[in-house]
Amino acid sequence: MQCGLCQREMENLTVHHLIPKQKDGAKGPTVDICSACHRQVHALFDNARLAQELNTVEKLQEEPQMKKFLAWVKKQKPDKRIKVNR
Repeated sequence: MQCGLCQREMENLTVHHLIPKQKDGAKGPTVDICSACHRQVHALFDNARLAQELNTVEKLQEEPQMKKFLAWVKKQKPDKRIKVNR
């Protein structure tokens, strides 16, 4: 399975709600992403910003902080435990 953000081949993916559930996105669009990307998204951005500004895969991939993380994480082995920083 391929992560919808970093494009790495991963054994397990998590479901990320592009519009957070707390912002009425429970039945909205989702993307399957790896746990490293998922943790990084929520470490960098609050639910209000995710709902209003970063509510598509493309917008997340183009956001400067996330873009920098994705460029780095793409080079990491899939079984490596990735630590995220705020």
